[in-house]
Amino acid sequence: MKILLLGMNHRTAPVHVRERFVVDDTRAALQKLVATDEIEEAVLVSTCNRVEVLVTTRQIELARERLDRFFASELSAGAPLPGGAKLEDHLYEHVGDEATAHVFRVASAIDSMVVGEPQILGQMKEAYRGALESGSCGPILSRLFQRAFATAKRVKNETRIAHRPVSVARVAVDLARQIFEDLNDKTALMIGAGEMIEMALFALQREGLGAQRVVNRTRSRAEGLAARFNATAHALDEVEGLLETSDVVLSCIGGDAPFLTSEKMRRALRARRKRPIFLIDIGVPRNIDPSVNELDNAYLYDIDDLQAVAAANEEERRRESLQGERIVFEEQERFAGWMVALRAVPTIRHLRARAESVRERELARVLSKLDLTREQRETVEAMTRAVVNKILHPPLARLGAQTDREEGLAVLEEARALFGLDDPSAPGAEIDEQLALATDGDADRPSVSGEQKSEDGEIE
Repeated sequence: MKILLLGMNHRTAPVHVRERFVVDDTRAALQKLVATDEIEEAVLVSTCNRVEVLVTTRQIELARERLDRFFASELSAGAPLPGGAKLEDHLYEHVGDEATAHVFRVASAIDSMVVGEPQILGQMKEAYRGALESGSCGPILSRLFQRAFATAKRVKNETRIAHRPVSVARVAVDLARQIFEDLNDKTALMIGAGEMIEMALFALQREGLGAQRVVNRTRSRAEGLAARFNATAHALDEVEGLLETSDVVLSCIGGDAPFLTSEKMRRALRARRKRPIFLIDIGVPRNIDPSVNELDNAYLYDIDDLQAVAAANEEERRRESLQGERIVFEEQERFAGWMVALRAVPTIRHLRARAESVRERELARVLSKLDLTREQRETVEAMTRAVVNKILHPPLARLGAQTDREEGLAVLEEARALFGLDDPSAPGAEIDEQLALATDGDADRPSVSGEQKSEDGEIE
């Protein structure tokens, strides 16, 4: 069984490419993936900074081809990328231990645009829940995500990587503060009512912003959020009028296409009498037409532009991330040992079945030549079974003890070679087909039912 990951993130694809692959309903996409023969389990992580698909497979090459098609045809609906870009130039792939380490780094916010940002762990948990609910997350990926969440907890507790945690929303506010030295006499328009907007409102309030307005498609949600921050609430159809009196606009609202067009901004700027307006679009897909940036006195920043601001605060976090990387490596080694142990179970069963097959065949051959009573036959059979068990005990015990070590896979392969378990002409091989039908390759895998809980009682 192999673990395969294919994805793109803020480092490999600009926002105008990433927004083509945002997935709103991961469950439907996951069910399509696991319905194929080459993919057994799947989890899909879709955030503003990354889209990643993680699968388990016994047919690695076919799974690669399937995920390539998944990105090219299903996630992007087959539409060509802007500027003639090629999809393969933006994708990365990780297999086996590399995939495991990558998932652990993402969950721990070491791989985030803003190192140490707290939102990604919640997004990973949401992706895991979605996979569980869709039935696409089986025992291996469930175990992987459990260890990823445990790794994130260790990194948070054992390093200072999350000290004074920041987020994309926090960076957006820092950018606004750079643009305006003083925010006390400025007015902000917040488009959306989700977590990003809430965090931005909190940060702006701490910076002493003069006035704040919240706009959302659902007026009641805007009212609920505005009430907590002494802001005013408005419906989405009021945006144009509000733009005329807003100095800073932060937008993070769902939608397939930009709702704030150049024409709307042109009218607002005319009413503003050339007073500048700064717009920060942290939505993916983008909420504001990029051509707005071409208008005089309109200054638009998207989520990729925020990386420059984030870089200034990253050096200290990068030092702490080295300690986080050590924790990731330790946890990745633990998971690798579990995977080897998982592979050892069918090998142990195979070896026992081969030995039992040889014992039964030889015992039947000898007993056919002897005139023994039933009691005597049972005694001889018990003796042969004891001999086989005593011979097998040392190698099987050593095999079990070695599987949680780094060299466990090599020991496992050596055992298969020494006992000829992959040789169809070896003694006892006649049992192989029957054994394969009985186990179907999955009988020894742990089962998963419902959401996995941590020691604290929450999904990890």
